[in-house]
Amino acid sequence: MGAAGLAGRLAAARAGALVGREPERAVLDRMLSGEADAPLVAYLHGPGGIGKSSLLRYAARQAELGGRSVVQVDGRFLDADPRRLAEAAAPACAEPGTVLLIDTFEQCQPLEAWLRETFLLRLAEGAIVVVASRVAPDTDWSLDPGWAQLFTALAVRPLDAAQSHALLAARGVPAEQRDAFVAFAGGSPLALSMAASVPATAPGAPWEPTGDVLMTLVERLVGDLPSAVHRRALEVVAQAYVTREPLLRAVLGDDDTDTVFSWLRQLPYIEATPEGLHPHDAVRSTLEADLRWRDPERYDDVRVRISLAGLQAVRGAAEDDVPLRVAEWMFLFRKQGGPGNLYNYRTHPHIEDTPLRPEDVPGVLRMAEEAEGPSSAAAVAHWIRRQPEAFRVHRYAGSPAPVSFMAVLRLDAALPEDRAEDPVIAAVWDLVDAAAPLRPGEHLGIRRFAVQPGGQQRPSPLMELISRRTIGEEMRTHGRAVTFTVFEDADRWGRYLAEAGMPEVAAVEVGGRQQHVFGRDWRRQTVEEWVQYRARTAVAPVATWPATAATNDPGDQPARAAFAEGVLEALRVWHVPREFATSVLLRSPLVPPGSPDPAADLRGAIITALDAIQIDPAGVRAHEALTATYITASRTHRAAARRLGVPYGTYRRHLALAKERLIEQLLRRPAPASASTHPHAPPEE
Repeated sequence: MGAAGLAGRLAAARAGALVGREPERAVLDRMLSGEADAPLVAYLHGPGGIGKSSLLRYAARQAELGGRSVVQVDGRFLDADPRRLAEAAAPACAEPGTVLLIDTFEQCQPLEAWLRETFLLRLAEGAIVVVASRVAPDTDWSLDPGWAQLFTALAVRPLDAAQSHALLAARGVPAEQRDAFVAFAGGSPLALSMAASVPATAPGAPWEPTGDVLMTLVERLVGDLPSAVHRRALEVVAQAYVTREPLLRAVLGDDDTDTVFSWLRQLPYIEATPEGLHPHDAVRSTLEADLRWRDPERYDDVRVRISLAGLQAVRGAAEDDVPLRVAEWMFLFRKQGGPGNLYNYRTHPHIEDTPLRPEDVPGVLRMAEEAEGPSSAAAVAHWIRRQPEAFRVHRYAGSPAPVSFMAVLRLDAALPEDRAEDPVIAAVWDLVDAAAPLRPGEHLGIRRFAVQPGGQQRPSPLMELISRRTIGEEMRTHGRAVTFTVFEDADRWGRYLAEAGMPEVAAVEVGGRQQHVFGRDWRRQTVEEWVQYRARTAVAPVATWPATAATNDPGDQPARAAFAEGVLEALRVWHVPREFATSVLLRSPLVPPGSPDPAADLRGAIITALDAIQIDPAGVRAHEALTATYITASRTHRAAARRLGVPYGTYRRHLALAKERLIEQLLRRPAPASASTHPHAPPEE
């Protein structure tokens, strides 16, 4: 086969692989056919990997099939020198009807004004130009009355789901694997093609991009970055639903936040909206997966900082904005899902969320009786009299009629009339008195009612709003010792709530219907600790409700899972004295009562236990991995692996074994009888 034959087959194959892009192709076809009202210059712009070069190849193929000469120029080789561009594009100035295609124009973007005002005026009769750049064209094209008629800007958008599936089908990806690829790629043709190149996983195994794929995608989608601060800023943007300057400042500190935020706004794969900055889906997926693969420790650290910043945003929000701020916080956990993937992060402008109004009461009582029966309606009536401010009512925009309602009660004493009128509240007070008595100044909260049409607590926009309000209430309320939420549909919600730290603690019959009560004790895990725990990946659930009524002392030995998380957190902040001094383990038996320096005693206990895991060769290697990672503090996990001279996969196995053995060793350690000094404790930094 000759070179011309091979080139023809390549061009045909590429043209056949182009999926979607009908609007862009229609404009190019009109230009190539010479229609009188067609533009003479088309400017394609969009992020890397979005398909701009594919459209240029389409234009080249169609031009050649139509007998027109094609001149192709690559901006990467011009060094932003107008003489080089003029030389490379010279044939378009000599031969009428030539098609000039300029790719990667972002590499010579300073030439844009010269191109418009000088060079394009030299083109031969009937020539047309297609430019492709990651950077959008400047406004002078449209402000000039002459160019406004001859120029068009075409923003190349991500493929939709159907087009993404079609591209994968053309690449031979089996139908059962395409959903995972589409979810990861976010409509980026490059990401879809790279994903399709990864060997198929075993049946039933989740698909994940390989390190090589991620490295290539980061290079192609993001490119080189000016500094480590800019990289960290992108890591924040990839995790957060929307990025504003306060969030960036909270995560990165004050260093260059203003400058970095301005830089982010100019990136071709970042969209500036009235809410803030949003990355394109493919960039978000790639940066998130790359950081998690490359540095799991920093991945968790970024998530924790964003989660804490989200908590502060909820606490500082106006009442009407609370549900939206909660939804932004919940975006961190979108892959954990829920009953029917409850949190979809969309606002619902057609639903109004207001306090209870006097005229709402008849409709609210009617809904309660239809959904949960007369006994529940009687309890609603009682609490409307007692705490009308606890109710929120939802209605569709433009209609005064309530369509759902909720109530979060605040209780600091068990009143006889409350017990008599509401069996659930009676059971809750019995439970609290037995297992988690309130102390002076404390109160309990309970999301007592969540009623929507149909009498079922299925996921819906209304239930989503109720859940957001409930979480916002917990985040914003001070002095709450214990909290509860009530569901009839325990089968649907039970596992989700347990994973969020709210196990079922009681079941109460109300009018022949079973009401399930889920609870947590905030004295065992504060809100601040909870939002950090939720943000970390692959951590065991924390026991947030007493297993027995034996004691309610917050200094008790934590449950095993909470203890394990406390050990890992102490390691993470080993070289941050201020954070180490707030460790939950300072209230554990690892620290002797009355210790004059609890932090030093805790460090000593951990070092002693770490030394003790060296009972065999595997323990020695585990000790080395954990010491290099946390105690002597390598910058990243990969740096620790290089320092130890072992492959990264081997290092991660050693580190996992070290964590497991250290936790077991600390759990077996007898509680000290009195304060003492640990000889192995390192000096404070």
